[in-house]
Amino acid sequence: MTRSTIVRPIRHALSRPLVQQPRNVLNPFVNVRSQASVVGPDSNSDSKSEPPQLVNELPNPEEEEYDQVRLPRAVQALYLQPLRREAEYGVPSCNLQLRSFSIPNLEFFCDFALRAAYYLKLPAFGPVPLPKIVERWTVPRSHFIFKKSQENFERITRRRLIQIRDGHPETVQIWLAYLQKHAYYGIGMKANVWEFDDLDVGKKMDSELKTLQEIVDQKMESFGRDKTMGTVEKVKELLATERFRHTK
Repeated sequence: MTRSTIVRPIRHALSRPLVQQPRNVLNPFVNVRSQASVVGPDSNSDSKSEPPQLVNELPNPEEEEYDQVRLPRAVQALYLQPLRREAEYGVPSCNLQLRSFSIPNLEFFCDFALRAAYYLKLPAFGPVPLPKIVERWTVPRSHFIFKKSQENFERITRRRLIQIRDGHPETVQIWLAYLQKHAYYGIGMKANVWEFDDLDVGKKMDSELKTLQEIVDQKMESFGRDKTMGTVEKVKELLATERFRHTK
């Protein structure tokens, strides 16, 4: 036996795949078109640079549904920064200070307050970070001879400032009432409101003096009396009822 007859069977064995495909599997040329079939007769030379299209390439139904469905404008705005209105004169009408121990809750409520101000047509500016308040306490863990064993506690208060300019007093009150109604947990609020009036404030107060005096007089009439003012009338009504007469 020569050397060539020994080497040839080994080459054939190594060239064959270890795992043979089943017979019912189609050849790979069925799935891919030729470049000539993809490019039509009317196509230009620019289309040759595009990748070849597969015959069995079907659009993904999930991607089509996401492309066709459009979220409402209000929902899309949640993923963007809050809109703001420009101030015409720049006169401050309200300073809202928000305080919290948690930064995520504070930032969330600041965003909520700015969006509410935009829809109420109030020019809002901020939130401006204010200096934090740091408080520390030292408390003994035990008493008597264990006084040297102490424990330290720290509390940091974060603050943000939102300013409303050129706002009508009634609109500002509505904005503050809306924020107070939908207050977020762990958020404290403090508002400084400025109201501007005409120059003839004294004449206006003199004209309103009579109505205020009437209101005060009505309240002073019942001042010092108990809350049981209608007991006598209620007893007379009870005695006059038919149910009480039948019990006699």
